[in-house]
Amino acid sequence: MAPYQTVQVRTEEQLNDFCQPPTLPALDLGTVRRHEADAHWLVAEPGGAVVARGSLWWSQVPTHPLARVGIIGHYAARNAVGGTQLLQQACRQLAGEGCTMAVGPMDGNTWRSHRLVLEPGTDPAFFLEPQNPADWPGHFTRNGFTILARYDSRVNHNMQELLPSLDRVNNRLVRRGFSIRPLRPNHLEQELHRLFELSLASFGQNFLYMPISQAEFMAMYAPLEPYIVPELTLLAEYDGVPTGFIFALPDLLQARRGDAIDTVIIKSVAVHPAYRVGGIGSLLVARCQETAGRLGYRRAIHALMHDGNTSGKISRRNQSRLLRRYALFSKTL
Repeated sequence: MAPYQTVQVRTEEQLNDFCQPPTLPALDLGTVRRHEADAHWLVAEPGGAVVARGSLWWSQVPTHPLARVGIIGHYAARNAVGGTQLLQQACRQLAGEGCTMAVGPMDGNTWRSHRLVLEPGTDPAFFLEPQNPADWPGHFTRNGFTILARYDSRVNHNMQELLPSLDRVNNRLVRRGFSIRPLRPNHLEQELHRLFELSLASFGQNFLYMPISQAEFMAMYAPLEPYIVPELTLLAEYDGVPTGFIFALPDLLQARRGDAIDTVIIKSVAVHPAYRVGGIGSLLVARCQETAGRLGYRRAIHALMHDGNTSGKISRRNQSRLLRRYALFSKTL
């Protein structure tokens, strides 16, 4: 007999318990609704205290060449026993819906929160970095999940040196009609629209990619508006047409710890597929770091890069140091 009760969320009261359990990380109720999961599950003690929770997606999910994917997200568990009950129930339902592979943790798609920190290390967490208890990866592996995708974050202290090779790249691109400019904060809505269109084009071939609406994209970036430093978000253009961008933010968690903010987080680098030759991505990273150095930042974190992506190769060329590793898990159903 299972030590806890496994309950499918069907009422508003249960959904509130799902989002705001006293012993698990809180979720925003409106955000959970916007994510439009196909099912929510709670694992609870007989007295009602929530021990684990998770949401499932199977009707609108990323594609995979070898499997029909089902997603497990909004994951949290107080202990391994509760996590096991939640994951086993999730896999049963996903299999019943015709899925052949369960993937998690992922809140529906890769635009949203996904992956787990594998080893916390000694470096403190940075702004917008996923955080989880050290035992959560084991919840997945003990239930037959293996690592599907790996990611890492790296830190670079070489902020102001524009390598001679990139100086030549810059001169060549300028001669061809390319330019790089900072974000225009007085036209933020239009600028975010440009970032959205570039993101759809640039990330379309990424692993487990799934497009989202412009409304959701805007809703993701709206909370970050007060923290945007326009000089750290750069757009590459060809005759006025956007061809790439880099989006970076100060590490606000440093201030919350009482430290001076000396770190910039490079969150996204995107180049339109039609313009991926010529070093635009490398130049955007170098220009962003160079500008950050002039603004007084001492280091840059290249955040949450999928193994094999071009951004990781650019980061390693910058002689960056590995900061942390993460993983996304899967299980054949």
